[in-house]
Amino acid sequence: MPKPSRVRRRKHRLLKFLLLCALFAVFFWWSNHSLETERFTFDSPRLPEGFDGCVIVQLSDLHGMEFGEDNEELIGRVREIGPDYIFLTGDLQDRYRQTPIDYSVSLGGALAEIAPTYFVTGNHEWALHEVRALKRALGEAGVTVLTNEYVPLERGGDRILLAGIDDPNGFADQKTPEELAQELREAEPGAFWLLLAHRNNHFERKYSRLGADLVISGHGHGGLIRLPFTDGLISVERRLFPDYTAGFYQVNGAELFVSRGLGNSGPTFRLFNRPEIVVLTLERK
Repeated sequence: MPKPSRVRRRKHRLLKFLLLCALFAVFFWWSNHSLETERFTFDSPRLPEGFDGCVIVQLSDLHGMEFGEDNEELIGRVREIGPDYIFLTGDLQDRYRQTPIDYSVSLGGALAEIAPTYFVTGNHEWALHEVRALKRALGEAGVTVLTNEYVPLERGGDRILLAGIDDPNGFADQKTPEELAQELREAEPGAFWLLLAHRNNHFERKYSRLGADLVISGHGHGGLIRLPFTDGLISVERRLFPDYTAGFYQVNGAELFVSRGLGNSGPTFRLFNRPEIVVLTLERK
């Protein structure tokens, strides 16, 4: 028969183990469900004076995730920020969850009531094969869907251009990013312009060569697990130590900003990498 002291030690060890499990479960939930608002500044001498101080909220890679009932917590956070513009950089939908179109339309419509809202597709929108219906429904809800096109933005008496491209999984005969960039340059040479493009991993070899003042992307999910001195541990394509997963990067004289995103896809999860609301302020310098 075990001695009482030995039984007590076993109970203490079991209690410690259970406490550690409970703490890890809380931390895991917090890492995947607790919203984090991150503020960044992009400065450029080319930025027109009217856009100095312009505030943009970027939301990316929700993958059907909900923060509060009908995303009321997420919408409330955005409303408190009071942005001039809202950019949705793809993967509102998730092919593993078979996210209904109503999810994106409800969120998009609520955001469009806060500020002008712009959307570009990600790879998961195309994987669900409902892109035309989704784009149409978002447009009816007040969201501007950018399909390989650009639009003017006006503020303080000045004007810049916002371009957006479909995900590379789109239709084979769609306008290429290179064609869009050429069209923009010919129509408004010298204009300051932003490019919304979902895929962060296409920046170095493709998007950095288009001439945009800033490319704004998602897709990388922050590298899923973020450790000190790394740019994320694993890519969404299951590669170790990926590049271009969070924040600003410069390549080929071009600049990229990547959101860590908000949701997860399929069996993936986040650690040390909370769901991110990006607040990007433009400054003229």
